[in-house]
Amino acid sequence: MKKLTFTEVKDLLVGVTILATGGGGRLEKGLRTAEEDYAAGLRYELAGRDEITDDGLYTSPYYCGSIAPGGQADPYHNYTKLPELETVTAVQALERFLGKSVDGIVSIEYGGGNTAVALSTAARLGKPAVDADAAGRAVPDLQFSSFYLCRRNIAPLAVASDIGDVAIFEQVADDFRAEAMVRALAVVSGNTVGMTDHPVSGRDLRESVIWGALSYAMTVGRARREAVEADRDPITALREAAQGYLLFKGMVSGGTTWKNEAGFTIGEIHIRGGDAFTGDTYRIWFKNENMLSWKNGKTHVTCPDLICVTDRTGYPILNPDCKDGMEVVVLGFKSPEIWRTERGLAILCPRFFGFNDPWTPIEKLMEEK
Repeated sequence: MKKLTFTEVKDLLVGVTILATGGGGRLEKGLRTAEEDYAAGLRYELAGRDEITDDGLYTSPYYCGSIAPGGQADPYHNYTKLPELETVTAVQALERFLGKSVDGIVSIEYGGGNTAVALSTAARLGKPAVDADAAGRAVPDLQFSSFYLCRRNIAPLAVASDIGDVAIFEQVADDFRAEAMVRALAVVSGNTVGMTDHPVSGRDLRESVIWGALSYAMTVGRARREAVEADRDPITALREAAQGYLLFKGMVSGGTTWKNEAGFTIGEIHIRGGDAFTGDTYRIWFKNENMLSWKNGKTHVTCPDLICVTDRTGYPILNPDCKDGMEVVVLGFKSPEIWRTERGLAILCPRFFGFNDPWTPIEKLMEEK
């Protein structure tokens, strides 16, 4: 069991936010939560694959909703918010339903918010977090997980709002139906709910997630921090640490257009090229996370590969925060192999989002440029 220092947690959260493709929740909130936990004397621990017990129970708590601001006129805002994390409430509700205590917590996706809440939920419950992730990036819909690809049941699942509503879904038709129902609860709950799903045994967990994913993200965040401290180029450091590519560099032009729609943040980022990209244009389409991009009007990198926006220091920028006049860098990274399987590409692909643009592996695309 590895006990994490606060510096390691910060590196981890920065790393997952860089790799989260513009979504996954706010890094600042995640860092603040971790800081409060450490001040309260809580322990953040990572359990490796060989520390998972066959008969143990593991589950994935996270937030479901939109990362963009909601409408303040919504009457939901009249309710009193509870101090406890909704995800803690959800895990406790699932434990009561199953009549069994959880042995560890699994991150469902990368992100400054959702990875942070998994770590914090584990610490607040006195459990270890598992050194793994179920996506290796941030994803908009519940069915985009390695659990789904490995045919692990999403139910039973628990949902909790920040005003104390708690619901248990004992059974659902499939992950797509779970997505529709939980998203509907988020829409009427300030656009966000906490939940936990995929209760699995350690035996099944071993074959259902991307192992070492949190340690990997920590190396990415550490590479950026050390480069900044040593006055080296952090963009180069990130590319080397994660074997990534420089896709574009320039200034946000025309701002970012987005809207909250059915519990998702959907929009585009438009960038005018600078430095070596002067005269070029770049466009990114996102549904919570960056899914497709076009360079000079031609299809460029698409999901499942990672399209990540940072500032010139390599600090991650969430999609709705890309403002007109901001200097940004677009980095690309190869997706985890599980998304490149036939089953993975059947769901996490441009066609799923209504686009006919083809997916070309990022490494092939960059070789051809």
